[in-house]
Amino acid sequence: MLWHEITVLATEPSQEMIAHYMSELGAGGVAIEESWSPDKPYDTSLGQWFDKPLNDIRPGYAVIKGYFAEGTDFERVRAELVELIQGLPEFGYDPGEFTVQTGEVKEEDWADAWKKYFKPLRVSERLTIKPTWEEYTPEDDELIIELDPGMAFGTGTHPTTALCLRTLESAIRAGDAVIDVGTGSGILSIGAIKLGASRVLALDLDPVAVSSATENIKLNGLQNEIQVRQSDLLGILNERDTAAGSALAVKPPVDLVVANILAEIILLFIADVMEVLKPGGIYIASGIYKNKEEDVEAGLLAAGFEIIDRVRQDDWIAFVAGKPKEDEEEA
Repeated sequence: MLWHEITVLATEPSQEMIAHYMSELGAGGVAIEESWSPDKPYDTSLGQWFDKPLNDIRPGYAVIKGYFAEGTDFERVRAELVELIQGLPEFGYDPGEFTVQTGEVKEEDWADAWKKYFKPLRVSERLTIKPTWEEYTPEDDELIIELDPGMAFGTGTHPTTALCLRTLESAIRAGDAVIDVGTGSGILSIGAIKLGASRVLALDLDPVAVSSATENIKLNGLQNEIQVRQSDLLGILNERDTAAGSALAVKPPVDLVVANILAEIILLFIADVMEVLKPGGIYIASGIYKNKEEDVEAGLLAAGFEIIDRVRQDDWIAFVAGKPKEDEEEA
């Protein structure tokens, strides 16, 4: 299969919004690569070794690539994307001196080219992400997530995903019921079960992500513990009180909700998260760039959440918020 490839060079703060726009315009997959700089702090707490420049991308910029299937009106997509990027300053994101390039790539060439850069990666004290095609011998205490990201591109290497996994490791309790909003490749759902959750409902509106997550869950032998649905939280809430709700393996209220999505999207469903959580439940929200930290904090507090913690990596933030217990609500 032949894919149209559109490549955007823009500032790192704008990368998630541009990736979101590509998905909204019909991209079958999006890949992001950030710049390398000798002055940029890299996390070496788990033994990562950065001995060579990772790329020659302009400092402070990122390359965002979107892949569109044959038959796409590609000129329309390109024109709309340029217009959307030009409008980013209205939302507090400066794309800088961005460029947009187009090309074509065969699916088999793309698959072979990117896989050589995806190696086993220890992302927390206990969790290691291992691509299915790599040989790896784990240590006794390591929990392995087998992953083939496919066109969903969720490898766990981006700071927002790593933040979520590390935060899950400290927040999750044995036996928890979890909802993963915007599951992508399913990595957070798999990690939750590996860390002790009893069951997970993984949600995504993108059918490509739903397919990818389903396959990765099978790779890890967790079909009985994780249910994947093409839906969002509002859809699940609507199902809860109908006959369709009987098909849900995880029914609200739950112990923990995790979402690794754009800050703008997180702000849209904070009230829904509050409704699906048990009193005393935990909400982990990641995907938040530093310029949106105050907005998300204000949204969480306005909805009645308590800010328990916030975890940072580079310029990204993950919030850990708690729903008050019933006696606290009454007080």
